Amino acid sequence: MAAAPTQIEAELYYLIARFLQSGPCNKSAQVLVEELEEHQLIPRRLDWEGKEHRRSFHDLVAANAHIPPNYLLKICERVGPLLEREIPQSVPGIQTLLGGGRQSLLRAAKDCRHTLWNGSAFAALHRGRPPELPANYVKPPNVVNITSARQLTGCGRFTHVFPTSAYQHMKMHKRILGHLSSVYCVAFDRSGRRVFTGSDDCLVKIWATDDGRLLSTLRGHSAEISDLAVSYENTLLAAGSCDKVVRVWCLRTCAPVAVLQGHAASITSIQFCPARKGTTRYLTSTGADGTICFWQWHASTMKFKDRPVKFAERSRPGVQISCSSFSSGGMFIATGSTDHVIRIYYLGSEAPEKIAELESHTDKVVAVQFCNNGDSLRFVSGSRDGTARIWQYQQQEWRAGQNQGGPAGEDKVTKLKVTMVAWDRCDVTVITAVNNFLLKVWHSSSGQLLHTLSGHDDEVFVLEAHPFDPRILLSAGHDGNIFVWDLDKGTKIRNYFNMIEGQGHGAVFDCKFSPDGQHFACTDSHGHLLLFGFGCSQYYEKIPDQMFFHTDYRPLIRDSNNYVLDEQTQQAPHLMPPPFLVDVDGNPHPPRFQRLVPGRENCKEEQLIPQLGYVANGTRRARCPSLASPPTVTLLGGGGGPGHGTQVEDAQGPEASRPSFVRNRGSRDGARDLAGAEGAAEGKLDGEMRLVREGFPKETGYF
Repeated sequence: MAAAPTQIEAELYYLIARFLQSGPCNKSAQVLVEELEEHQLIPRRLDWEGKEHRRSFHDLVAANAHIPPNYLLKICERVGPLLEREIPQSVPGIQTLLGGGRQSLLRAAKDCRHTLWNGSAFAALHRGRPPELPANYVKPPNVVNITSARQLTGCGRFTHVFPTSAYQHMKMHKRILGHLSSVYCVAFDRSGRRVFTGSDDCLVKIWATDDGRLLSTLRGHSAEISDLAVSYENTLLAAGSCDKVVRVWCLRTCAPVAVLQGHAASITSIQFCPARKGTTRYLTSTGADGTICFWQWHASTMKFKDRPVKFAERSRPGVQISCSSFSSGGMFIATGSTDHVIRIYYLGSEAPEKIAELESHTDKVVAVQFCNNGDSLRFVSGSRDGTARIWQYQQQEWRAGQNQGGPAGEDKVTKLKVTMVAWDRCDVTVITAVNNFLLKVWHSSSGQLLHTLSGHDDEVFVLEAHPFDPRILLSAGHDGNIFVWDLDKGTKIRNYFNMIEGQGHGAVFDCKFSPDGQHFACTDSHGHLLLFGFGCSQYYEKIPDQMFFHTDYRPLIRDSNNYVLDEQTQQAPHLMPPPFLVDVDGNPHPPRFQRLVPGRENCKEEQLIPQLGYVANGTRRARCPSLASPPTVTLLGGGGGPGHGTQVEDAQGPEASRPSFVRNRGSRDGARDLAGAEGAAEGKLDGEMRLVREGFPKETGYF
């Protein structure tokens, strides 16, 4: 005769029978109840004298009316999360009763020890490739084992050789003050050796990535720079501005190639098309006037057609096109507008044509981004309605797939709005930034929320995926924080805070990775360029913290086609002699720094020292000798104003000494408020023009 069941066993039999009764297995439940009564496996009851009495299954059900039929199921569902708190499983989020090892419900602390592989494990191949590291392999593998295994097998995994912890060694090499106003745009050229910055002070500057030198200043715009783009041939740089003009320069000579005037309002985005049709190329620009322009140019001659192919998409007054993105092959471009509509254009025919208007969002579309893989025509759109949608081209139409972000009203306190979207490098995940300062990582196929990344204290408008490592994401926001994230684990790898001595923190407005992934550059609200990367900073320590050319803010004259000449020298800016390097107050740097200027590397010592003299009012001014001839080049010294000199400050008044750095702007791609910036720019130029026209008093001596 079998031993009497324990109390737990008897209760488990009872719960199993109740569970079977609530499902489709009623016959099995009836057979089980009969066997329980036959073998006396039903718990006995006790009377007031402590004597045991047999009872039927129905008596037990009546005595436990508080136990629902699915009570056993609820117990199983509850055990996993409780165990997860004490001993986390290797793959979080999986609910199973049949797991083994670290997924088992019977796992103990010893089952969760970190796995360690020996050298032979790294040399194994699975389907011709080294195996993936187990999830509980926490520490980076030994580089000696990795190298030995690669010698034996001839291949290796990038994740083995370069773990995400290696990104902790990226550091800030240099923070350079190079603009007098906020810098909203930064870009690398295709080689990664040059960095471009576009600022609200109307200037575009070119910097050397390897040592941070200021190489050139591109002048011509009369309002804030809103976007930058580099051609895929690495020959042209285009800049869009709030002055309604797109200017294109040659990267080899810094000469202006084209001045494109096709918009009636601020430029909101510019993109070079990746597609190639012989020597025909396209540059696209979108504007706050609700139009998109396709500018055709010749790759060999770099000549642009005067008239663009233009589409006016203003469905009602005030509609703006706020963002755009090309597909990886360049056949499609998607634009997002403030009228809630996404428009798709096709460039595969003789001329660009609009093929679709997608009306799924209920508020402004603030971000669109095509995926990186050309085999899958997908793009993600983010809107102020609090949702992000993935669109895919199927059966000759664009269909909305997963809806990332949920309804906008899920936060009862704040209406959620998507501020930025991005793909990882392999298009496995989509990342959205929300105005509650959180980043959310979604699976791009299933729409499942994988991670929620917290750390920012203000809105995030910068999401930048690593150029070839799908695990890495860069984010930056108005709180001055720059984060490097591990998308696989949903953890923070490194954090940088843009604290400026004596001025608080600087809001970070844009970030970009270099094509080789060795560097990334950021720009902030105070006019700084921040350069980060691996390795030492010895080359960056040889340059000054403030770098301006003495000609940066000199007045320009314009012809009927909006090409510019320097007013004082009557020369095109790119044909002028090499300028002098000065600080933010207009004071020349020492000769050792002047040799950093392209064209002054081999100059004589006397050619690197500006000629300083006294003027009648007792102040100093500088005369900068040309390399070819001795005519005076006005270099204003002293003061600390935006015109690089006390004379400029006197001409403009003390209130114009420096423009305000931090401005209230909702999105870096939106139309900008021009009134304040145009006034400051006009004041700076008027003061310097007045100084040049009136001339200086006679010099009384040199020193």
